[in-house]
Amino acid sequence: MTAVLSAPVTPARPVRDAPVFADRGPFIPALAAVVGSDAQVPVAAGRSVGYANLDYAASAPALASVAAQVAEALGEYASVHRGAGHLSQITTRRYEAARETVREFVRGRVDDTVVFTRNTTDAINLAAHITSGDVVVLDIEHHASLLPWCAPKDDRTRARVVTACNTIEDTLVAIDAELASQPASLLAVTAASNVTGEVLPIGRLASIAHRRGARILVDAAQLVAHRPISIVSHGIDYLAFSGHKAYAPFGAGVLIGRSDWFDAADPYLAGGGATADVDLPRGGNTAGATWHTGAARHEAGSPNVLGAVSIAEACTALAELGPEAIGFHELRLSERLDAGLARIDGVRPLQIFTDSTDRVGIAGFTVDGVAPRAVAEYLSDEHGIGVRDGKFCAHPLLKRLGHPEGAVRASFGAGTTSDDIDRLLDALASRCVTTTITRPELDEGYPA
Repeated sequence: MTAVLSAPVTPARPVRDAPVFADRGPFIPALAAVVGSDAQVPVAAGRSVGYANLDYAASAPALASVAAQVAEALGEYASVHRGAGHLSQITTRRYEAARETVREFVRGRVDDTVVFTRNTTDAINLAAHITSGDVVVLDIEHHASLLPWCAPKDDRTRARVVTACNTIEDTLVAIDAELASQPASLLAVTAASNVTGEVLPIGRLASIAHRRGARILVDAAQLVAHRPISIVSHGIDYLAFSGHKAYAPFGAGVLIGRSDWFDAADPYLAGGGATADVDLPRGGNTAGATWHTGAARHEAGSPNVLGAVSIAEACTALAELGPEAIGFHELRLSERLDAGLARIDGVRPLQIFTDSTDRVGIAGFTVDGVAPRAVAEYLSDEHGIGVRDGKFCAHPLLKRLGHPEGAVRASFGAGTTSDDIDRLLDALASRCVTTTITRPELDEGYPA
């Protein structure tokens, strides 16, 4: 895919507000074309500016190549599976081919089952459905990687929560000790924090789990679009991620992993497509069903074909960009952002581990004396910058970091340029030298 330069960003503030950092460095172009890069948004005084999207960790914009592939699929869209019509056959082939594309992208085993779900949350809930026994999990997880294990199953709560330590090394020791203390079926971990972007050593975690007789489930929602991942090389048993965080719209996710747990569990949903045969109830007996094995067992109902097609195309596009190019692009932007934040008094970056050495394109921070929502609204209303604020569905982590009321998160990726980063830094520097404002009253819509 050819890299493209984004159009110059219109300043969001009057010309008299000169850039705060004159020595910010050379321009860094976008790595790939994304849909919406030319969007204009309203700001103060009735003006409009180019939108600076720094909310990739919530939903990344669609890659232009993904949008083109989906548009092509729409022209031949029809019912999937069991249809004899020509377009149904084309749609079914596209849908099933998407499984293979995803499996190859994450270097899955040949016999792994690939189930398309609604999103990562749905995928992890499916994993919880097929898993029996205790599950070891860290206290720093996204709610989607925490709450499914805390829900009672077989009349008991099976989650064994390990408190993360100040270092990754000590945290690995704590996980190993918990797994050694008594048998567990699964270790469930997030590959990259959605709050700080810090990356955990998945291969080492998998080795620890296997040595103690457990399997490992990896929530890779914040990793697959940023770093290479290999189910085989890293020793992963189950992997979950969402398309919408990997430049693929239409709300679909994936759970991929060893087939035996999938086939041994009852279907995730009961309905058409999951059944091989059904008998009607007779003489007071309940209806009986013979269920398929494999992915069909857990994909009852009409699937999200376009979601699967978009995920597959995003995987192909990311592979063509290459992990080295993606990593280098994000590293340059991260260094620029980190250096700028360090020079602004009152901005406090968030970090979980003192020894972390790798981070995807996510930066969490707070601003002294200013509520996270107020910071986000100021950046949007005055500068046309989109960031995330709140507790990021990671309430226990924000509490342990000392910010129970939340923080601000800037996140970026293939469509981000240095202009976006510089605009954020200038806006924050301008905010921090003005009179701080009090926190607005929370309403029911305040982000979690």
